[in-house]
Amino acid sequence: MQLKENVLNVKERIRFACERSGRDPKEIQLIAVTKYLDIDQTKQVLDFGLDHIAENKVQQVLKKYEVLKDQGTWHFIGHLQTNKVKQLLGKFDYLHSLDRFSLAQEINKRAKLQNLKVQAFIQVNISGETTKSGLAPEELLEFVEKVRLLDSIRIVGLMTMAPFVEEKEVIRPIFRRLRELRDEINDNGILGYTIHELSMGMSNDFEVAIEEGATFIRLGTVLFKGEV
Repeated sequence: MQLKENVLNVKERIRFACERSGRDPKEIQLIAVTKYLDIDQTKQVLDFGLDHIAENKVQQVLKKYEVLKDQGTWHFIGHLQTNKVKQLLGKFDYLHSLDRFSLAQEINKRAKLQNLKVQAFIQVNISGETTKSGLAPEELLEFVEKVRLLDSIRIVGLMTMAPFVEEKEVIRPIFRRLRELRDEINDNGILGYTIHELSMGMSNDFEVAIEEGATFIRLGTVLFKGEV
């Protein structure tokens, strides 16, 4: 991995995106998506100083966590099956894919038993693609109303994925809509506290996501292969 060169390039692109949108680069948390890396490569990423790492498969998390659990901040970004919650709980710092109430109930039940408070992003399928998980935008406020009653879950923000397209301006409204939905939750005072985080932007579109308010960007290919 030409990690140093790639990371410097990404940080420069983040800086320019922040300049264009009047933001401070310190507002952006870079998550390294390590799902295609083995344990040794993932350790290299952590040792290099990329403290936020993300996985999307439970079995991978379990294997890596056993070896690397004393390092970094762990994010689970994949679709989480309800029957896998017991295995995964306590092995991540943030869940980016809370997308249904049955999952929230199971997480809450298991977290209570372990005296944990789970920090979660609600996944919203703004693009409407059938291949993507997540709530429809019109379902979001009612979902938040229900989840706020679950004591062992703390909603920290919203997450979305945009379609993979060449023309980046096509996806700008998707990221903008997620920001508007976050603001709508805050304006309505549903949670009793303000949420700030927006998990959006991947290797092919993170600059647009930053310009539209992303606070967490999830990057893999551009960090480890230097592509895009």
